[in-house]
Amino acid sequence: MGRIKVNMTLDAEVAASARALGLNMSRLAEAAIAEAAKTERNRQWRAENAAAIEGYAEEVARDGMPLARFRTF
Repeated sequence: MGRIKVNMTLDAEVAASARALGLNMSRLAEAAIAEAAKTERNRQWRAENAAAIEGYAEEVARDGMPLARFRTF
């Protein structure tokens, strides 16, 4: 996927510090946004699937792990 230009505002001291250190603010912002998006997608998935997750946890608590008899450890 290609790259696009976006406008952002940053605290002046933060930007000055990053420039002084030679940091690539675009790449740092991109990485932080990508991580935040991943975290939010995971949170949404867990919320959407909470009932199924809880049901499975209850099943394991009641019946034990599926295929446990085949475990060698």
